[in-house]
Amino acid sequence: MQWNRGAYLAESLGHCGECHTPRTLFQSLNNRRKFAGATQAGWRAYNITADRTSGVGDWSDAQLVQYLAIGHAERLGAAAGPMGKAVDNSFTYLAKGDIDDIVVYLRSVPAIATPDLPTPKTAPAPASHEEGVVADYDPHGKQIFEGACASCHDWTGVSSVTPMATLTGARAVNDPSAINVAEIVLNGTQRTAPGKAAFMPAFGGAYSNVEIAEVANYVVARFGAVPSRIAAKDVAKLRQEN
Repeated sequence: MQWNRGAYLAESLGHCGECHTPRTLFQSLNNRRKFAGATQAGWRAYNITADRTSGVGDWSDAQLVQYLAIGHAERLGAAAGPMGKAVDNSFTYLAKGDIDDIVVYLRSVPAIATPDLPTPKTAPAPASHEEGVVADYDPHGKQIFEGACASCHDWTGVSSVTPMATLTGARAVNDPSAINVAEIVLNGTQRTAPGKAAFMPAFGGAYSNVEIAEVANYVVARFGAVPSRIAAKDVAKLRQEN
């Protein structure tokens, strides 16, 4: 009964596959890679299969329920972009039993690996800005982070302002493509889920494509498992898709 209800909610009302399932050349959903992740409207919708490295197989049921209900799970980051809107406008209004049923259904989806996603780094970065990073990165990205980001996100990635701003453990900062990091710097976010309201301003008008690429690469290098190499041309493309 729970599985049937969860399948109905996830597949029909929640239309999870529209974002999280990649598409074929004919733009139909490629259900051979069901829920293995895809890019939609410039944002990356991550793997939600039972894969333990790149999916949600390592998440507890409580973490999955929390993420779906309020768009945030401790040590796993907060939802933004289309997923943030889905939570604020839809999932947060579901009864807890409905969200429990969705989790039961998601647990049954076969694990599929997303090869480019590493096991997320869950430890905070050092408290000192002089420690912790990294491979070769443009120091201008660090300067931008210091001026625009560190006051909320902290040098450790663990925010003292709101848990919603904690970067540690988030899939976006552990994604070598850095797509979602660049998107949220460009467009900001405003979350309205009860008890978890949060706001981040958009910096797309304040910084160039080069600068947004630089700070995105710094964020992934400092807080993620592997460095990223997003370029100005990639940021320019993201601007066009929004």
